[in-house]
Amino acid sequence: MLIHNTLTVLPAGEGHAVGRHDLYIEGSDIAGIDEAPEGFAPNEVIDGTRLLTIPGLVNAHAHTYMSVMRNAADDLGFTDWLFGTIIPIERHLEPQDSYWASLLSQAEMIRSGTTCFNDMQMHAGQTPRAVVESGMRAVVCRALAGDARNRDDQRIAEALRERDEFAGCDRLTFRLGPHAPYTCGPGYLHMVADLAREEGMGIHMHIAESQDESIRVWAQHHCTPVEYVRDAGIFDAPTVAAHCTRVSASDRAILAEYGVSVATNPASNMKLGNGFAPVPELMEAGVNVCLGTDGAASNNAQNMFREMGLLALVHKGAREKARCVSADDALRMATRGGAEALSLACGSIEVGKKADLALLDLDAPSLTPLGNPVSALVYAANGSEVDTVIIDGKVVLRHRELTTIDEERVRFEVTRICERLGLSRV
Repeated sequence: MLIHNTLTVLPAGEGHAVGRHDLYIEGSDIAGIDEAPEGFAPNEVIDGTRLLTIPGLVNAHAHTYMSVMRNAADDLGFTDWLFGTIIPIERHLEPQDSYWASLLSQAEMIRSGTTCFNDMQMHAGQTPRAVVESGMRAVVCRALAGDARNRDDQRIAEALRERDEFAGCDRLTFRLGPHAPYTCGPGYLHMVADLAREEGMGIHMHIAESQDESIRVWAQHHCTPVEYVRDAGIFDAPTVAAHCTRVSASDRAILAEYGVSVATNPASNMKLGNGFAPVPELMEAGVNVCLGTDGAASNNAQNMFREMGLLALVHKGAREKARCVSADDALRMATRGGAEALSLACGSIEVGKKADLALLDLDAPSLTPLGNPVSALVYAANGSEVDTVIIDGKVVLRHRELTTIDEERVRFEVTRICERLGLSRV
């Protein structure tokens, strides 16, 4: 495939450079920028004259099965939200529900330029099954919980079994997902850490999400959630720590020392009254910060453009410093930051990287006038500008039409699930 004469966002140090380029895609990879590979003969040429091409966005923390709970548990504090509403609904979810819900989330993500996501699921095998069909790239983990008296080995067996079952899909990788410090005892975490090292797997975990969590961990273990997880050996494996809204200077030093990536989720964290991660301080400490939506039960969207805008704005307002998180910072966290956290060869437009791209319509009102393209992506765009999405070298959205997902069928199935669960109000 050749994308001809497209305005392109390329990496430039910690920032970005924007200019017109020809992009050559061969198989699943970016094979050339301005210079065609030897013997290159495109099967398809996309005229990029009125398109802005960016690396596909990387959603570094999601629960795609939660789309069935969108708008079902709003204006609640974290504890009431999770234990009073979400967990009771989850008890009635069936495995097939998670499949359709994940497809719905993936349709929303593709439409708004996300090409890769890091998912914590509750029904093993359902998100991977949906990924195989949608064409997205994903890192998946089965949520794990337990303590010395209740190890829940069945969930661990499920996690390893689905990794082996979907080993043939290059777009899927798997991690272990100990849920959180308040659902995983120290002995259980030690066991998961040992398993991660033995199997060569990374970790995806909620850490320091709320004040209640920090108070509970301190009361039980006399340490912070970050210290608690570190002492259990979790950080000895590559770790994505979701949220981290309550992290001290010493916590930030620990995260940097162990190379832990922090996935910040501004919309979800603010909506649940948990505040937000101290992103400027994490950056200053040398922590790789990436960006996620969390699940639709708490966000309530799976739109990374919305998250980029919030990420850049909330810290400016809270600290009264207009330069503390720039548009370049936000875009980097939503692309390269996520790819680095997940050890994936995507997130930037470079020769040899995966051809995961989003092409935006430059004639969209929100991008007119364009001005600074990176600023436009973070402060003006809302995701509706996405015209075409390419993942692994294949078109999954063409002129705003999904090519791999039967959206009408997905909406029908999700509506039926919501009616069965008593979540539909109209």
